[in-house]
Amino acid sequence: MNTTTNIPSRDMLKTQAKRLRSDLAARGQTISHAQALETIAHQWGARDWNTLSAQAADAVTGWAPGQRVAGHYLGHPFVGEVKAAQQSANGFWSLTLRFDEAIDVVTSVHFSSFRKQVNVTVNKDGQSPQKTSNGQPHMVLQAA
Repeated sequence: MNTTTNIPSRDMLKTQAKRLRSDLAARGQTISHAQALETIAHQWGARDWNTLSAQAADAVTGWAPGQRVAGHYLGHPFVGEVKAAQQSANGFWSLTLRFDEAIDVVTSVHFSSFRKQVNVTVNKDGQSPQKTSNGQPHMVLQAA
């Protein structure tokens, strides 16, 4: 197996297998889910699904709906929960976070803008690629 390739999560690999089955079914070819998983494993250079699945588990840490999190959003501390999570092929995660307490996301003394829920993109370490004007990531996230 090629060790320089970043293997997606098991969920992403299973989604690929489902898409393969669906595409083949649309063309009149039927394969079992197990056959689709084996085919995906071979496409990733693995001997079989079990080998690929084991390597995927070691390769990916991630975010999951229902997971408790804490961190800073635009410099403001928060505690909350992951409402939705989707891994991108490039290793980033699209998350919807729901804060336990609404946070004021502006620093102005003239007005406030409270948020209870935000959509963010973070890497596997929980940092957003976008940065504020002072160079800090918009989101810094950790599992609580």
